[in-house]
Amino acid sequence: MTGVFAQLLPGPFTAPSIDWLALGPEIVLLALFIVLILLDAVKLDRAKAAMPAVANLGFLLALVPILLLAADGGDRILSDGTYVVDSMALVLKAMFVLAAYVVVLLSTNYMAEGDYWESEYYTLLACSVLGMVVMASSRDLVFIFVALELLSIPAYMLAGWRKGDEQSNEAGLKYYLMGVFASAVLLYGMSLIYGVGGSTRLDVIALRLTEIGTEGVPVVTLAILFTLVGFAFKVSAVPFHVWAPDTYQGAPTPVTAFLAVASKAAGFVALIQIVYFCFIVRPDIVQPVFFVLAVLSMTVGNLIALRQTNVVRMLAYSGIAQAGFMLAPFVVADELPVQSRQAVVIYLVIYAAMNLGAFAVVIAVARKTRSAEIDSFGGLFTYMPAMAVALTLFLASLIGIPPLGGWYAKFGVFSVLIEAETVLGLVTAIVMAVNTAIAAYYYLKVAKAMWFDDAPDGDVAPVAVPASLTAAVAISLVVTFVLGVLPGLITDVTEYGPLAVGGP
Repeated sequence: MTGVFAQLLPGPFTAPSIDWLALGPEIVLLALFIVLILLDAVKLDRAKAAMPAVANLGFLLALVPILLLAADGGDRILSDGTYVVDSMALVLKAMFVLAAYVVVLLSTNYMAEGDYWESEYYTLLACSVLGMVVMASSRDLVFIFVALELLSIPAYMLAGWRKGDEQSNEAGLKYYLMGVFASAVLLYGMSLIYGVGGSTRLDVIALRLTEIGTEGVPVVTLAILFTLVGFAFKVSAVPFHVWAPDTYQGAPTPVTAFLAVASKAAGFVALIQIVYFCFIVRPDIVQPVFFVLAVLSMTVGNLIALRQTNVVRMLAYSGIAQAGFMLAPFVVADELPVQSRQAVVIYLVIYAAMNLGAFAVVIAVARKTRSAEIDSFGGLFTYMPAMAVALTLFLASLIGIPPLGGWYAKFGVFSVLIEAETVLGLVTAIVMAVNTAIAAYYYLKVAKAMWFDDAPDGDVAPVAVPASLTAAVAISLVVTFVLGVLPGLITDVTEYGPLAVGGP
């Protein structure tokens, strides 16, 4: 009997070699997720006060392996190229972790003072961030889809976190239903891609698409379109944006900030992976699709934002327009692969800082006004001058006014669109310039209310701002200023070197 079993065995077992440092951020976040669950299960209600501190400690600890990997340099390729830790992945992982840190600062008092389940909130937040960090290194269809669902499912639950509020319930349900539909479309597109490429690895699929060539093959076109449509939902690109305004307005404001920044950025990271490491070999399909998505998103988002009277809803449509700006470099991905990819990543990092800061100020002001209507920001400078100045600077950065970070983000996109010297690129640049002017109107409308309008009911009594909110505003403002004054900092860390199709 022993001899029979010995014949069935393939040979002596060899333990796989695992690069533990490369997986350091993921391991820390997984440990944080487990610790939060156990803390809630053991301490119950007594754990509530400690949960934000534990969550933020975990996020800070996750930065340690990221910094060690950055100092070490070089690319680390795991699992036969399906999981890659390079400079781009490290920048994006650091952005996700720092964005989550700021979101916890926004949430600490908001959740504690409201009728919310606190412990589960931070647990779901950590789980979603883990999915984002995994996404940053994924170079395989299965990895990408699993990471996408890992970050999306907790986000569906967080969107409806105000259990007794009809708007929040609607926000969560709408986000969930649209998300499930988009995932089904995405998975169908991926299954077609797998059928054509014969592999789930992006580099192998890219080689197969190159062999097929650009003649005919309708299934390739269908597969790419379905996959891009699935991701277009995740980044709230027009016409797949309908969930975003209602979800952003109905969700708790810290969750809205998380969805508008980190979740949107994760969708863009997925697009970067699948376009630049796979679909770039079919520019005849990819570039027209991104041209339509970019132009529609920035135009429709800005035009509808003009009509909004609620700041959160305005920022939601502004986010749709900003998504259009971030989609623009994909239009010239084939002509300038390295520069266009760099422009997208730089825009993502700067957008995260200025948008989180804007939401932080909205939360601070709502502690007094209990409203996010633009009228409620009237006379803000008379009783909360620091917050009025901060929000003005964040809005100016969103417009693209120097020396704030937003100018460099837009400059990078304009540069690659013009440098590519293609018709689609130049048309996109013109549309982007017009939309930047349109956006300035509704951003400045909020600034005008803060500086020149009277306070509602003449109430100019100051309101105390928690230290955590003040810290969130300060961190966001410093990053926005530094990246605008010293753009070389972000440019240097996003220099990837030559981009080889199908390579890391």
